[in-house]
Amino acid sequence: MSTISTAASGSSEAARPSFGEALKVWARIGLLSFGGPAGQIALMHRMLVDERRWIGEQRFLHALNYCMLLPGPEAQQLAIYIGWLLHRTAGGLVAGILFVLPGAFVMLGLSILYACFRQVPVVDAIFFGVKAAVLAVVIEAVIRIGRRALKNRAMIAIAAAAFVGIYALRIPFPIIVLAAGIIGWIGSRHAPASFTGAGHKAGAAGPAFVGVVDAMFERGELTHAEPSWSRAVRVLAIWLPLWLGPVVLVWAFTGSASVWTQIGGFFSTMAVITFGGAYAVLAYVAQAAVDTFGWLGPGEMADGLGLAETTPGPLIMVLQFVGFLAAFRDPGGLNPIVAGGLGALLTTWVTFAPCFMWIFLGAPYVETLRGNRAVSAALSAITAAVVGVILNLALWFALHVMFRAVVTVEVLGVGPDLPVLSSLDWRAACLAGASMVAMLHFRVGMIPTLIGSAAAGAALLWLTA
Repeated sequence: MSTISTAASGSSEAARPSFGEALKVWARIGLLSFGGPAGQIALMHRMLVDERRWIGEQRFLHALNYCMLLPGPEAQQLAIYIGWLLHRTAGGLVAGILFVLPGAFVMLGLSILYACFRQVPVVDAIFFGVKAAVLAVVIEAVIRIGRRALKNRAMIAIAAAAFVGIYALRIPFPIIVLAAGIIGWIGSRHAPASFTGAGHKAGAAGPAFVGVVDAMFERGELTHAEPSWSRAVRVLAIWLPLWLGPVVLVWAFTGSASVWTQIGGFFSTMAVITFGGAYAVLAYVAQAAVDTFGWLGPGEMADGLGLAETTPGPLIMVLQFVGFLAAFRDPGGLNPIVAGGLGALLTTWVTFAPCFMWIFLGAPYVETLRGNRAVSAALSAITAAVVGVILNLALWFALHVMFRAVVTVEVLGVGPDLPVLSSLDWRAACLAGASMVAMLHFRVGMIPTLIGSAAAGAALLWLTA
């Protein structure tokens, strides 16, 4: 505490944490980062702002706002950003890798168990309950994000248009994001009051203080945070080959039609367009993985999300589950588990490697975004569109969890999926309803709801067998 007090007064040095001390903290954050981005950001706020005061409140929120502009998991990128401020590139690497590594190992183990023992009756029964609870989790996300994003009629209209576009017209997610951003950009000039961002609060604002990073800025110690075109070129020259090099090698050695090239190319694209978090992109990933590539079934996508919800790290880790199953089921000449592991590794790499590039490249320019009305309006419109996309994901899960049969009604080649009402599974509907009541009315946590629904699903299937 004395270190922070002297920092605030400016009378003596505010010593930054040693690299070893920061390493322990980032490892702890990686192990405890459950609860999706909101919980992860709150955890970092408590540990880095409230407890250790490594960074001040305003600089923390400004860094978070920048990370929200980027594709990919904003919580991991925030960790990279703060780690980079404290200990340059090495600090950013450690913070970002440790944020992902525990969840990646856990998700790989769960994926192997799922692939090898999915047909065991008790395992199948557990996942029956998990899928029903996942539906409640996604609906809760729609409500939570909607309350923050849909502040006026313009935002509601954008959300509704995004829902119709992706559900009924099957417009690709990247086009919806791009269109929403353009609408917000134009709206900032012609109707700025309707496109004002709602802001993002990581925690309650406390008394103002000067954090370690802030004091380092004041003393002119953070020279690596100064913008430089030569540095930007160097970052691109290093990180573009690191990110896309494995994809090129896979294409060169296995051909364009191999599952490895498909995984590398598809998830590299996802890494560029994953605005709005995991829930937003999952609808597009599910559509492609199930309908286009045939890597897994609709119910299995819900299973993967349920597994990702129970592991530490970014929720987007569910993509690793998809990559594992894709390679596991098309292993070529490899052992299926080895092939699945390589598929999971490739997916994880192309998903998270660009996150480091976005921070190392753009963080020095982050101050230029402060107060930029056009950027804020574009982000607000994209966030509104994300609400519609997540609503589509909730409906997609509902159709495939509660009904055994779904039909597509097409007009001119496009149209929505509709349930066959006679195929309603009353057990899944009851579990989903109970999970929603637990989360939305009684405020039961996500993980207890998932565990309770899994147990109830196993019991219900046993009683009705």
